[in-house]
Parts: sequence; structure tokens; C-alpha cells
Amino acid sequence: METVNLTLSEAYTLAREVLSSNGFSAEHADAIARNVTAGERDGCVSHGLWRLLGIVETLRKGKVSADARPQIFDQAPAIVKADAGGAFSLVAYEQALPLLISKASACGIAALAINRCVHFSALFADIEPLTDAGLVGYACTPSHAWVAPSGGTRPLFGTNPIAFGWPRKGKPPYIFDMATSAAARGEIQLHLRAGKAIPEGWGIDSEGRPSTDPQAVLNGAMLTFGGHKGSAFAAMVELLAGPLIGDMTSAESLAWDEGAGGLPYGGELILALDPSRFLGDEAHHHLDRAETLFAAMQEQGARLPGERRFSSREKSLLEGVTITRSLFEDISALR
Repeated sequence: METVNLTLSEAYTLAREVLSSNGFSAEHADAIARNVTAGERDGCVSHGLWRLLGIVETLRKGKVSADARPQIFDQAPAIVKADAGGAFSLVAYEQALPLLISKASACGIAALAINRCVHFSALFADIEPLTDAGLVGYACTPSHAWVAPSGGTRPLFGTNPIAFGWPRKGKPPYIFDMATSAAARGEIQLHLRAGKAIPEGWGIDSEGRPSTDPQAVLNGAMLTFGGHKGSAFAAMVELLAGPLIGDMTSAESLAWDEGAGGLPYGGELILALDPSRFLGDEAHHHLDRAETLFAAMQEQGARLPGERRFSSREKSLLEGVTITRSLFEDISALR
């Protein structure tokens, strides 16, 4: 398959030109371009440059604002709320982040609720700034109703990702970012684009039968990871980043879309915890105990979540990123 190699600067410039030429404000174009370039850089191709296709399509279908300015509210001593105004979540997050960190440092724990946002990005991008600040982080968001609950056959939940981050001194943070579905929807779409079957257990067709045909699963329902356990996590995300913060569930998001095929619309919940406020002078001792745990995992041959992503980052900084020629042409055609 023919490929195109891009430096990270070239990847960012391509993304920003596509976004700007389609009407995104400079602020939103910059934030989105940085995000999709970072996804590609870190080897997270399902949230990399390929996402530009859905981002522009969502704008053209009138399902996202290209220029809304977020409103940030100091809701309570440990709560920040951000109204994205129907735009993508990234600018709202970036503008609310300093207040979230300040509140976490003051109270020991703080929450950020982002409302009325369209969401496409990997959650590790929202966690890493927290670990960089020495904080423990958690994030979750619903999506569109694409996933059947355990024992069911019809879509009800979203892919409902959750992410967790732990800061490490002098080392990359421990960060996992995973869908509560058996796979991210973007992975199924990439299999469809490549003409490849998906693994068993990822989804069912519209008749409720197991299928490895990506189109049949996209027309039917995805499945949660781990059966009833993943289903419980998916429901938790629906509640935490839906009714708790006054925003949509995945089913409500899909109904709001009205068949347009736009990206999910709703809310995101982010928690930040400060180890130094929990532990005081003992913080360093207990953070060292966490390092003992990580070392014991690696001694058994286990890979820490995020290791592959940070390794891909180092390689991409030197060698750039490689995408298929067809994807490059599809993205370029959006300009």
C-alpha cells in the first residue's frame, strides 16, 4: 500500500489548513490540529489525522460550532464547569484547565464538567496535562448509542471511554485510556476502510448475531469488553458524564444527531486529585511505593499502559508519521 511520510510540523500544518479552510476559527483550528497530530504522533491512529474526515463532516452537517467561545464557571470550591457552546471540547478544556489544577491543589480533589461539547479526541490528551502537574487524573465521556448492554441486542450505550493517569517523577506517567466497548468505534471504521474483518467479540449484526464484518457491526451493535463487567462500567460513564453533570446520555446524543452522522454531543467529566494534599509530608514515600508496584509489573514482563504510546512519540519526533496515500489524498481534498 502506497504511503506518505510527514514531519510532525507538516502533519499539523495539513490539519490546520483543512480546518481553517472549512471555517473553524483560529483558536479551534489550532487546538484540533494539535490534538489529531498528537494522536498520530503517539501511534493512536484511530484518533489521529484520520479523524479530520469526521470532524469536517460534522461541521458541514451543522452538528458542531466552528467558533463558539467557551464559558468557564467557578461552580463550587472544588467544581469547575465549562460550557463549550456546541463546539468541540478541546478549547473549553484548555481554558478551564488552570482553574481545575488550582482547585485540586487547594482542596486535594476537584472536578471539571464540560457541557454542550462535541467529542472526538482520545482522553489521554486530557489526562496528561494533569499528570504533568503532579496530579492523579480520571476522565470519562459518553458517545452515541452504538453499544448493546450485556445480554442485549440493541445499541444503548456509547463506546464510553475512561482514562486514568498517575504522575511519575522523571518517568513518563502511567496512563491508560480505553473504551468500555470491546474496541473503539474508530478501530472498526479503520478495518472497514482497509477491507479487513474485525475480531470476534467486537460486535453483532442487526439481527443480534455475532459478526466479523465491520459494516454489519456498524449497522448492528458493538459489544462491551468483559461482558457484564464492561457493561457496568459503560453505565457508570453514562451516569457520571450524563445526568450527574446535566448532560446527555449516549441514546440522547444519538437522538439529537437526527441521523446526520455527526460526532457525539454531550458532556465530559474530569477529576483531578493532588497526592500532596492527601498525604502531606509522606507523599514522596507513598509515591515511591507506587514505583515498586510498577517495577513488579514490569519484572513479570507486563507492559505498562502508555509505554507503547511514549515509544511511538519518540520515534515520530525523529522520523515523522506515515499514513496511507489514500488517506492523505482524502484529507487534502477537504481543503
